[in-house]
Amino acid sequence: MQRITTYTSFLKNNLLKKTAVLLLSSGFGLLAHAQTKVELNAGWKCASISDIKANGETISSPAYSLSNWQPAVVPGTVLTTLLANHKVPDPFYGMNNQRIKDIYFTGRDYYTYWFVDDFKSPQAGNDGQVYLNFRGVNYSCNIYLNGHKLNAQTHQGMFLRQSYNITSLLNKNGNNRLAVIVYPPDPVGNPNGGQGGDGRIAKNVGIQYTAGWDWIQPMRDRNTGIWDKVTIETTGSVNILNPHVVTQVPGVRKPEGQQQPAVIKASAELQNALNKSVSGTLVFTINGTKVTQKVVLQPKSTTQVNLADLMLKNPKLWWPNGYGEHYLYPAQMQFITAANQVSDQEKLNVGVREIQTSWNSWTRSRQIAVNGQKVFIKGGNWIISDAMLRFSDARYDAEVRFHRDMNLNLIRIWGGALVERPEFYNACDKDGMLVFQDFWISGDANGRWVDPLKAEDQWTRRKYPDNHQLFLQSAADQIKLVRNHPSLAMWCGGNEITPPEDILLPLRDSIMPKLDGTRWFVDFSNSDEMSLNTLGGNGDGPYGIQQLSTFWETRTFPFNSEIGSVGVGDYESLKRFIPEQNLVAPQYSVSSKKSQVDSVWDYHKYIGYDGAIETYGKPKNAEDFANKAQLVNYDQYRALMEGFSSHMWDWYTGVMIWKTQNPWTALRGQMYDYYLDPNACLYGLHSGSEPLHAMYNPVSGMVSIVNNTFSTRRDLMLVVKAVNMKGKDSLLTQVFVEAQPSSSKAYLPIKTTIDQLSKNEGTFLSLQLLDINKNIVNDNLYWLPDAEGNYSGLKRMDASQVKVQSKRISKGKVEVTLTNPGKAPVAFFNRISLVDAATHKRVLPVFYSDNYISVLPGAQKKVVLDYNPGNAAQKVLVAVSGWNMQEQFLEITE
Repeated sequence: MQRITTYTSFLKNNLLKKTAVLLLSSGFGLLAHAQTKVELNAGWKCASISDIKANGETISSPAYSLSNWQPAVVPGTVLTTLLANHKVPDPFYGMNNQRIKDIYFTGRDYYTYWFVDDFKSPQAGNDGQVYLNFRGVNYSCNIYLNGHKLNAQTHQGMFLRQSYNITSLLNKNGNNRLAVIVYPPDPVGNPNGGQGGDGRIAKNVGIQYTAGWDWIQPMRDRNTGIWDKVTIETTGSVNILNPHVVTQVPGVRKPEGQQQPAVIKASAELQNALNKSVSGTLVFTINGTKVTQKVVLQPKSTTQVNLADLMLKNPKLWWPNGYGEHYLYPAQMQFITAANQVSDQEKLNVGVREIQTSWNSWTRSRQIAVNGQKVFIKGGNWIISDAMLRFSDARYDAEVRFHRDMNLNLIRIWGGALVERPEFYNACDKDGMLVFQDFWISGDANGRWVDPLKAEDQWTRRKYPDNHQLFLQSAADQIKLVRNHPSLAMWCGGNEITPPEDILLPLRDSIMPKLDGTRWFVDFSNSDEMSLNTLGGNGDGPYGIQQLSTFWETRTFPFNSEIGSVGVGDYESLKRFIPEQNLVAPQYSVSSKKSQVDSVWDYHKYIGYDGAIETYGKPKNAEDFANKAQLVNYDQYRALMEGFSSHMWDWYTGVMIWKTQNPWTALRGQMYDYYLDPNACLYGLHSGSEPLHAMYNPVSGMVSIVNNTFSTRRDLMLVVKAVNMKGKDSLLTQVFVEAQPSSSKAYLPIKTTIDQLSKNEGTFLSLQLLDINKNIVNDNLYWLPDAEGNYSGLKRMDASQVKVQSKRISKGKVEVTLTNPGKAPVAFFNRISLVDAATHKRVLPVFYSDNYISVLPGAQKKVVLDYNPGNAAQKVLVAVSGWNMQEQFLEITE
């Protein structure tokens, strides 16, 4: 069906491109290959335990028949397998999720499954070793190979990795069978509509959202399955484990110019699998420079080896998005035996940078610095890439790139999900996104508040999870998994509450300093240590739609970890997951201040726009509603980031938007939909978060400039114009200005003039910054309401006269040019899309240099579209539609 084919083909194409890699890390991005590592991601079969009477020793014999077993998706969950085999409907579409049986009512056995895979023995040399590695199983499991059970006790914990030396268990004929029985979390929790359902899902060391939240419906199997990668790794006698690279960048640096040296500290664990001692040398290489250490490893031992410090001269530094290059050095860790054989090696990508934090006594909040330079945090909250754990490198790359395109510099990983996968961190390393990583605790499920929907009282929930030692063991393991990434900037004990004290203290005071020690650890996401709460309440929020003035004039928390607004996609997005008969616009009542909402919209967690849509005219239908919602979306997120930026270092040291991505087809908190189609939220944020940005305060009428770079910007011409609905402009002023680094400054008040110009039908306000060569370096257009708060003039605008051309500038890149003639109305709010020429369905994902753009009379704008031709039809068109222009489809000139 069209609602899912576009993204499904995208996912399928990119899953086929997966390479056998393991990503590890430590203070900067790290991509690691062992001697050989092969992912077991094909040929799996599965069966429900209710259908299988044999035991694991029997099932794991290659002679045991699998003739009645069904194909399985690994990595994946039981539900992804059932969906792939057409046993359940798509739970992301319409009300389908209600048609799938929930584990709370069926019992855990219903979703307890055997998973089996046959594989050929890898080639191992003299003293060679073969390891079977699991990166994640939810929730507990027993593992069998060729008739032998590998784990002495049932493995517990969603996040704890497993590794087994299977060298002696491989069949000599080369034919091997792996069998894994996977048990769901226990308990699974009642999905009763509460945050985390009845809360008991949090008794496990695992994800919590699977019992439902206010932005998602329950995952019916609670994501039971072999959800992360399974690999077969071949090494020599010595295996390199958990390599760790730390970089120290002393002093205050700038992105450009000659650099003083940086210090590189490298270490690794060396595992000797033999019953005899092994001599050799650990070698770390970066930028052509080596550091080595000779060692003698005792039999059957794992030894930590710390190499001498390496001085990297004139390093290319890693900087966050918007501040400089995100340079990654290829590096390598090798163990070379006394016989001069490479036993194992790990290839790494190292980003040279140092994260610092300090207390800002003026704002009374923590501030972040990178390489000695303070950085105003502009962040987004991330749940998980896909609610059913269908991860891929390509999807991670796309989602992180969207965040880069929002002009954000940080992504926070929310505590009800997981420590994100190395592939996610790899994308963040590449795109310069800092990461604020929560552990698996939430205020809702873990007892911060009174909640009648919870099965147990606050005192009991405050002790969740049940197994504290498992939590600490899992945390230590996950720290080792991702600690090398330069993007990882902060660890956080939990969402809106700390873990229990006998978890918090060893995690913060022992485990973290020993295994990382290079990053700030904050006890919980709205801790006073991070953001002093002098206003009362929870210490984060508000959520939902706001008056634009609120973002400018109402002071909130000084490092707000969650503040959000609306996020309905456009009509094309809605059609992907809402049945036609349910595409009914919400009806807002001015008297009750509530909306009457269709049942499917309600099921998909719609939150109201209050009366904001009606200021553009009462919606005629769902399409009209969705189109007008984009105007509200753009304004909300532009104003949010402008308001916070206007008070940086005065009221605020940072802000994180709740939330910027959607792992399910929800109607809230998203800059792009689940299918990777951006909406106007993204481009409003793209505008409001620009590193150099002229902006208008709707409360004071002040024009100001924010400079979120490390350099003074001189000889900037600030041009302020008003443009009426017919397209006639009035130059209000133009003046040369200077913008100091990392600052926001007010320059001139225009409120009286603007109020006069806009009182009858509203007006457009154009703010532009030009450099000394008269090039436009910033362009920000507001549409302002009339004196009654309505956009009456927009309703009567003449048709756009804009001319649109498109041409291919390289493979996968199209340039669209919009030219508006003089003496014409503003070509207002134009959405550009790349579509299939035959169906006119959008190609997804596509990355636009800008979108929902407006073009003034006599002006021209260019937008570049970047896409993967492998995800598109052979022939594509450019579609353009606007507020005052009907949609048109354009051929692309070659």
